[in-house]
Amino acid sequence: MKEKIVLIDGCRTPFLRSETEFLNTMTYELGQLAIKGLISKTGIDPKIVDSVVMGCVIHTLKTSNLAREAALTAGISNKTPCHTVTQACISANRAIVAAIGELATGQAEVVIAGGADSASETPIGYKKHMRTKLMKGKKIRSTGDMIKFALGFKLKDFLPEIPDISEFTTKRTMGQDCDIMVAKHKVGRKEQDEFAKRSHDLAEEAWKNGFHEKEVIPVEIEPDFKIIKRDNGIRSGTPIEKLAKLKPAFDRKHGTLTAANSSFLTDGSAVCLLMTESKAKELGLTPKAEIVDYCFTGQRLEDELLLGPAYAMSKVLDKAGLNLDDIDVFEIHEAFAGQVLTNIKCLANEHFCKTELNKEKPVGQIDMTKVNNWGGSLSIGHPFGATGARLLTTSANRLIEENGKYAMLSACAAGAHGHAMIIKKYEA
Repeated sequence: MKEKIVLIDGCRTPFLRSETEFLNTMTYELGQLAIKGLISKTGIDPKIVDSVVMGCVIHTLKTSNLAREAALTAGISNKTPCHTVTQACISANRAIVAAIGELATGQAEVVIAGGADSASETPIGYKKHMRTKLMKGKKIRSTGDMIKFALGFKLKDFLPEIPDISEFTTKRTMGQDCDIMVAKHKVGRKEQDEFAKRSHDLAEEAWKNGFHEKEVIPVEIEPDFKIIKRDNGIRSGTPIEKLAKLKPAFDRKHGTLTAANSSFLTDGSAVCLLMTESKAKELGLTPKAEIVDYCFTGQRLEDELLLGPAYAMSKVLDKAGLNLDDIDVFEIHEAFAGQVLTNIKCLANEHFCKTELNKEKPVGQIDMTKVNNWGGSLSIGHPFGATGARLLTTSANRLIEENGKYAMLSACAAGAHGHAMIIKKYEA
């Protein structure tokens, strides 16, 4: 009988809209804050952490191995190896699975995994010809060389290369792809706005009920050392009529995606403490959940960029030998309201399930009363490299709070990837 891999607990920083209170906080510092919070929350001795794995999407050269810098500054031993992974919006999911692999193969007994990202720290550089000129500065040896070097620049060389969020292969943004997808699958604007409103209202309600407070660690940021306790992107109580008046954000003429039913650029970090069941017992820790199974998928970039959850959820259910009705809690990453609704619609669609999933019948209809009951990325926010750890933590906490047995978390990602994981409420 193989050893169970268990989740002890997880925590995160507040998720803040980019260019707000975390504007001058480096990404690794966000990771540091989350790791410190996790250590404090669980009481774990930093010296027994065998590995740290972090996801990150917006990398900077100064801290290319974000996991190492975050771990060291959070008090993790320099004897602990750390590495950073990236897979777009499922980077933290990939980090968690890497941790599970280390635990399952006996390479580690205690691992911290999660991720961090700061849209506020997006690097802005120069175009290739300018970078080539600047690299020649290494060869300067005299005043004459310096003058020649300086005279070699033209005013247009100094124009920055603004980061492009479009898909490298298709040259379309994820929002443009989602607009195409929702039109194809007939998911309307009203449905999307209603789902977005639901996300914000449920997130606010969860804060009032103290659910998010159990996951978010308050942080103090220099130079004012203002204590930040909660997410700042939640806009609950907005009338649906007001949302309906917003103009399309991507396809200006025919699109149904708006700023309100799309996730916003976010800064933040989230991490989880994973270990073997035997180690948890040795340390006297009570896990919240055990890992049942997981999978990653890849789809067509042309028309399935955001359909990863439908493929991944179907696949992981087969792997675990479970049905959709067995799942009590769903935590689905909300890149866009239309993306969540389309994936749910596809799982219940006979034609899609037959032609794309090779199923004789639909996977099934997801009960919406089980989906993202504490809000989601549309309202809470979406730091690209961190969301997966938030999904795992919230899934486990909801299982406990809602007295469920199985939870499924899922997410789409750039590159037409998908991820799904099933966890089970821990029973000794």
